[in-house]
Amino acid sequence: MKLITVGFLIVLIGILVILTGIFSTAYQSWKTGGVGTEESEAGVQGGGVIMIGPIPIIFGTDIGALKVVMILAIVLMILAVIFFYLPLRMV
Repeated sequence: MKLITVGFLIVLIGILVILTGIFSTAYQSWKTGGVGTEESEAGVQGGGVIMIGPIPIIFGTDIGALKVVMILAIVLMILAVIFFYLPLRMV
């Protein structure tokens, strides 16, 4: 498979993940009756990874989110090392 095809597929998968998140959030909001209902006391939890080369900067709001983000950072670091040492035979 050519490198440009792989890049296109990665971008397409990213767009599909974003759309899935948007539709999932909209469905949950519709299912619970919208935003601002007094019965639900769910807090916002989240985290993120900023990759500078193979070095991750991790941030998050709670321990659960940080665990998920740390696993994601480890996977991204492994992928960066694999792609760095992978010969460019795809071109």
